Amino acid sequence: MQPDLIGRLIKHWPDELSGQCAFEVGLSGGLDSVALLSLLCRIREQRPQLRLSAVHVHHGLSPNADAWAEHCRRLCGALQVPLRVERVALQLAGGDSLEAVAREARYAVYRESAAEVVALAHHLDDQAETVLLQLLRGGGVRALAAMPALRPLADGKLLWRPLLGLTRLQLEQYVRRQGLSWVEDESNQDTRYRRNLLRRDILPRIAQGIPDYRQHLARAAALQADAAAILQEVALVDLQACRVAAGLDFLAVAALSAPRQRQLLLAWLQELGWAAPEPGALQEFLRQAQQAAAASCPQLALPSGHVLRFADTLQAWPKVQLDQASEVLPDCRGGPALVLPRWGGELSWEWREHGLPDDLLAAGLRLGLRQGGEKLSARTGRREVKDLLREAGLPPLLRQRWPLLYGADGQLLALPGIAVAFAHSAGPGWWPQWTPARSGRSR
Repeated sequence: MQPDLIGRLIKHWPDELSGQCAFEVGLSGGLDSVALLSLLCRIREQRPQLRLSAVHVHHGLSPNADAWAEHCRRLCGALQVPLRVERVALQLAGGDSLEAVAREARYAVYRESAAEVVALAHHLDDQAETVLLQLLRGGGVRALAAMPALRPLADGKLLWRPLLGLTRLQLEQYVRRQGLSWVEDESNQDTRYRRNLLRRDILPRIAQGIPDYRQHLARAAALQADAAAILQEVALVDLQACRVAAGLDFLAVAALSAPRQRQLLLAWLQELGWAAPEPGALQEFLRQAQQAAAASCPQLALPSGHVLRFADTLQAWPKVQLDQASEVLPDCRGGPALVLPRWGGELSWEWREHGLPDDLLAAGLRLGLRQGGEKLSARTGRREVKDLLREAGLPPLLRQRWPLLYGADGQLLALPGIAVAFAHSAGPGWWPQWTPARSGRSR
């Protein structure tokens, strides 16, 4: 007998969604999303306040993509559900997986939804496959927790997976009873993709000997989610205890056990919005940070920037893409700071008792990078720029990309935020201030 799927969804409706009215379904046109849209339409009959819409992401990867979009239009027309079709262009960089890039493109569309809740049709079979895939990739507890039923998606938006307790067979039986049709993505037959290999070749064999494997793996995922939540709670306590203005107090970090050190850094990187490093790379960085001499500066290079130990702090600096070209500056004296993303910071000006005169600055300014051998006029003679940067207490990474301020005639006028040319600052004038863009928060 067909289970009452509608009553089941209503019974397990999350409390967090009790006040939400606008729901948008991610509609691929496949069996799962067709089932979800139909079920929510049936629930809408009992809850008239529920406003329902759908979104179809057109990747353009299949010759059938236009037909899938048209199928979604017909289905939504029949169910009286507004539909938006969003076309995305996928751009693969070196090493990117097509699946991952397509997934990120879909989620970027979901994050732009006008609805309060985006509902996706992942089900119990999907959850079991995800657990096994993460296990085969060597994932930790967060990865093995697989897909949560409810999580934040963007500011003011939630992502909801209401079908995680239902099998694909249950959904197929429901859709057939409703007389609904769906589309089949031909790429689902390609066993070069690991998920398809599991789905078509391996899991049917497991099902023969362990019919309830889906439920077992879902329970394992729930237990891993609990463990991940506890790890996160401990890591956030450690993060708060180790936080200082420059980043993290390394001596406090080093006093923790090795597992807590790793969890702390992962929580910090997550807070910054940076991707987690490979476990081996993280472990090696922590080893170097603890064993390196005080004068050295171990670094962990990540796609978003660099984590480094400098003196007794761990610091995180975002990546900047600087070339050797200089940049002519507009006049921003007396106004708001000039944000310069290419240089990784912002330039502002302060009026001081000794500074650069107006007429010198009005002639024109430019920023340039160190080439080596630069000197700045000082009270006695000229000082090496590299020495001034080191004495300012900057880590090597910032010394390499700290901007130098030149006048119209090519003279070096200042290291913004550090020193100005003594030869040009005998009287009242302007001091340039340089504030590098920092990742992370201060206490």
